[in-house]
Parts: sequence; structure tokens; C-alpha cells
Amino acid sequence: MKAKTPSKLEKILAAGHLAVTSECGPPRGSDMEVITEKANLIKDYVDAINITDNQTSVTRMSSLAACIQLKLMGLEPVLQMVTRDRNRIALQSDILGAASFDIHNVLCLSGDHQSFGDCPTGQNVHDIDSMQLIQTVRMMRDQGKFLGGDDIKRPPKMFVGAAANPFADPFEIRVPRLAKKIAAGVEFIQTQCIYNMEKFELWLKMAGDRGLLEKVYILAGVTPFKSAGMAKYMKNRVPGIEVPDELVKRMADTPKEKQPEEGVKICIEQIQHLKEVEGVRGFHVMAIEWEEMVPEIVEKSGLYPRPSVE
Repeated sequence: MKAKTPSKLEKILAAGHLAVTSECGPPRGSDMEVITEKANLIKDYVDAINITDNQTSVTRMSSLAACIQLKLMGLEPVLQMVTRDRNRIALQSDILGAASFDIHNVLCLSGDHQSFGDCPTGQNVHDIDSMQLIQTVRMMRDQGKFLGGDDIKRPPKMFVGAAANPFADPFEIRVPRLAKKIAAGVEFIQTQCIYNMEKFELWLKMAGDRGLLEKVYILAGVTPFKSAGMAKYMKNRVPGIEVPDELVKRMADTPKEKQPEEGVKICIEQIQHLKEVEGVRGFHVMAIEWEEMVPEIVEKSGLYPRPSVE
């Protein structure tokens, strides 16, 4: 399969390699050093770095500004964009701004509800939803047109991604929702963190049965536990994440000082297992504020060194 954009991430996937992405959360301030330090920790171990867009509805430095910094460092950013905060005019404007710096990957998201964050009385925008944002980027790229119908001078050349959560309720709509995103024009998917392997593999099988796995690249999301407390919190308090009891017990049975090491070990085991699962085309390693562990996870799971592409 030939890549359609200058995206390094797309080229690696099109060449048949297992891709590796990770992510950095921007700071709650204007110090760009926070991003450069995180990026320098992981840059040699991943193909692209996501920059989150005011994740959990907490106000942070803009995703676009941090992506530009990565680009200036010679790295491959993935611009995350949520529809919660901006209307279609601002979203198209930011897509052009990213394209002007030759940012070639975008992840289209709805965004967490503002009640989770630091401005719970803020207004939701959602002028368009994440599926319509996918369609918007594809229209701008493939037809060279704005949503209003006018021509774009130098259209964006973006590899278009979205998120998928195989574990959210109701489970029976998870694959149809993936099918809708593919119909809208999505080209790669990064999933929610996976702990329940059986359910994830069932979701993949159902997607394969509908012929969807030939139409999109699936990057499996993995997150290492830092502690038994984190495993319990993810199981009981984070909607849409399923942590099997045996993993919670395994972390709880590990001496406290060894729990971070055990969490990383579990993550490596998960990647090694998923490498053999049909339909998995790469991994999205979400080491939340624990970027220093990404090199070890990638290396020990047999995903290093990363392939180079022209």
C-alpha cells in the first residue's frame, strides 16, 4: 500500500511495519521546555508523538503550539483536535495553521465533557462532531475545498486519525461506530488503553468479519500501571476502561517498591501478545506523565530500533 501523504507515520504503516506512537501532555503554563524534555525522552523510540488537546477538559498550552515545537525539533507530531472547544471556522483555521508548518498527522476527537475539568461552567461548542471533523479534513485535503465550498490555496496534506474505545457501553455499537468513522474517511485509529485482551480481540474479530481491518490501521493503546492504586482507580473510576481482576490482584500482590516495575512488565507482555493478533498494525504507548519508561517498554517488547522510511 502506498502512502497518500508526506506523513512518516503513514509511510511506516504502508510499508507493513508495526508503528509506535506515544503522547505528551502540554504544560499548564507557557514553558515549552516541558514539551522538549518529554519529547527528547521518547523521540528515538517512536514514529510520531501525539500532543493532547486540553485533555480531561483542563486548560493547557495549545496542542498546535506544542506540535509546532516538535516539528522545529525535527520530530513527527500528531495534532490532536477536539470539537468541544471550537466551531468549524476555528477548526479549519487551525488545520491550515498546522499545515503551514508541514504537520502531517491529525487525530479527530470529540473531547471530554467540560464538567471533568477546571472550567466546568465553560460552554460546549460541538458545532461539528468528531466524525464530521474527519470528513472536514478529508474534504480539505482531497478536494482542496473549505466546508463553505471555496477553494484552498495549498491544501493540507494530513494523515487522518481518530480514537476508538472497544470497551465503552453498549459494546454492540462499538464496531458499527468504527465503520462510521471509516466511512467518514478515517485512515488510522488509536484505541483506548487495553487491559481486557479477550474483549479487544473479540472487537477486532467483529471488525474483521465486516471487512473493516483492510480499510484502516489499528494502533492498540497500552498504558503501564505505576502502582496497585492506579490499577484499582482505572478499574473502578475511569469510564470505558476494563481492568481484569487478575491484573489488579497481580499489582496488589507485588511489594509496593516493585509495583512500577511490575506495571511496566505487564505492559510489555501485553504488547508482545498483541503483536501476534491479526489486525493490530501498531501501538500507542500512553505512559501518562511517565514518559521516561517509554524507551524500556518499546525496547523490551521488541519494537526497537524503529524502521526508517524515505
